[in-house]
Amino acid sequence: QVQLVESGGGLVQSGGSLRLSCAASGITLDYYAIGWFRQAPGKEREGVSCITSDGSTTYADSVKGRFTISRDNAKHTVYLQMNSLNPADTAVYYCAAAYSAFYCSGTPSDYWGQGTQVTVSS
Repeated sequence: QVQLVESGGGLVQSGGSLRLSCAASGITLDYYAIGWFRQAPGKEREGVSCITSDGSTTYADSVKGRFTISRDNAKHTVYLQMNSLNPADTAVYYCAAAYSAFYCSGTPSDYWGQGTQVTVSS
């Protein structure tokens, strides 16, 4: 059974940092691309960042220079380091995985986590 479990969310003041983790089980993470998405109340889900199986990364314009995605295949975990957080970053953050070389270009996800809440206070 495949599971993606996010952790690391919480409440932080504007300008602060958080590191989200996405722990994968039931798949060989090495072969999967992983994406981070977020959904704020009343808004559509949006892509935040993505990392391919070979380590190439992409970022939404709104987080470039502030967020960094990385992966540790030995720990079966992908991270999202979020710095200089602001209230617009408040959302539920989800990780997702896909066995696709084109996932970070927009192909569908195969698996989703349950999400972790990030709240940034002003």
